[in-house]
Amino acid sequence: MASNDVLESVRPLLPAIAARAGATDENRAVPAESIRELTAAGFFRMFQPKRYGGSESDPTHFYEVVREVSGACGSTGWVASVLGVHAWQLGLFPERAQDEVWGPDPDTLVSSSYAPVGRLTHVDGGYELSGRWSFSSGCAHASWALLGALVVGAEGRPVDFFTVLVPRADYRILDVWDVIGLRGTASNDIVADKVFVPEHRILRNYEHSRLRGPGQEVNPGPLYRMPFGAVFTSTITAPVIGAVAGCYRSYVDAMSDRLRRSLGGGRFADDGFAQVAVARAASEIDAAILQTDRNIGELYACAGSGGQIPMELRLRTRRDQVRATERALEAVDILFKTAGGNSLKRGNPVERAWRDAHAGSVHVANDAPRTLAMYGKGVFGLTVEDNLV
Repeated sequence: MASNDVLESVRPLLPAIAARAGATDENRAVPAESIRELTAAGFFRMFQPKRYGGSESDPTHFYEVVREVSGACGSTGWVASVLGVHAWQLGLFPERAQDEVWGPDPDTLVSSSYAPVGRLTHVDGGYELSGRWSFSSGCAHASWALLGALVVGAEGRPVDFFTVLVPRADYRILDVWDVIGLRGTASNDIVADKVFVPEHRILRNYEHSRLRGPGQEVNPGPLYRMPFGAVFTSTITAPVIGAVAGCYRSYVDAMSDRLRRSLGGGRFADDGFAQVAVARAASEIDAAILQTDRNIGELYACAGSGGQIPMELRLRTRRDQVRATERALEAVDILFKTAGGNSLKRGNPVERAWRDAHAGSVHVANDAPRTLAMYGKGVFGLTVEDNLV
């Protein structure tokens, strides 16, 4: 595997990101300094087309960096992952839309809220958009937003589903994010009222799910021929895995020399139950990383070969992605339960990682029963229709 140059540039930043993790959590926002550092390290260029100075990186490298950043601070890793993946999706929009975003400044960032709660109405030259969207992680650091919206027919029924690109001047951000986990992601609400959206800033989700996008004409690389259902959902799972992997490292460092004050005393590390606990947690983390990297690597290779990506592989990728989140939760629960009362203290890395991992697990991309049922349908030869495949 080729070296991950961005990871080597990001690693020196991790101690400072970790040192800011407590303030990030308390202030409910990732510091601008962290975003500037990750930008300078080239992280946000990993999924950007080469024609704008991006690196079009192997996606397994992107998720590897996300896991490392998340190990230092779950909220920072989540925001980096979500803002970083939007360069990939913008690369699927018409060339004119890409030029509008990256032409003035190739370091411009884009946030998102994909739930189709917006309403689009046909007008001359495009559409009129109105709506209120929740959970736009890191939106304060972005100058544009990708928003989900429905076209409603004459009878008031939805007739099509789009992702639309809107500049910061056309929407407001409402500070509503006050939650128990991933507090620093500042996943606030976005409001737009009768905003004009030209045709070139709209991507039809039906085409997107079939691995087609007008941007492929100018961005022919394999990265832009991968499924949204794999790329975006992995973007959500990677920070969860990373936060738990970082928690594991902190746990081992803290517990190696700890002396028990009860249960007969003695060193924690000498306890056979503690040894079994770290073995189980480590195995779950390793399994999560190995399966997700394997699947993303196979998808990328398949896209690079020019052949059709098998539905079996797309479904397996989703199966293992939601299972990776479940495995990460299993691991962090083991660590939290065995760390003792000290893990309850606010600001403790184990406590924060436990909150962040569980918060990330409730994202729709981590809906395990629905996703596993979808995989089962495929195994039994039934039709699978879902935008997140």
